[in-house]
Amino acid sequence: MPANIQHESNNLWVLRASGLLKKSELEHCQGAVGADIDAGGQPRVLVVLENFEGWERGVDWDVDFLFSKGRQIGKIAIVGDPRFESEALMFAGANIRPTPVKYFRAGRFAEARAWLAE
Repeated sequence: MPANIQHESNNLWVLRASGLLKKSELEHCQGAVGADIDAGGQPRVLVVLENFEGWERGVDWDVDFLFSKGRQIGKIAIVGDPRFESEALMFAGANIRPTPVKYFRAGRFAEARAWLAE
């Protein structure tokens, strides 16, 4: 299943990724969140990694979105297998961007949602 994103209430976006995340899929998801930011929103993003296998290799994973819109994202919570924690935090720009980014172990959706709502 490719990555997809859905807008929920209270400016929350849920991005689900399984299998191998492709650059084109992520760009599509970033476009939806970017449009929300352009409309004045400050989205919070819940990333759910289910049956995740990693990131597409051999492509230029640019950081344009991180630098052009990253400051307008309120928070990012990532829920997934512990083996992807350090890579996912790095990929999300944790400690590089001013946006708080936190990783939650698989199954801790309620905890992640509560943190996003704080």
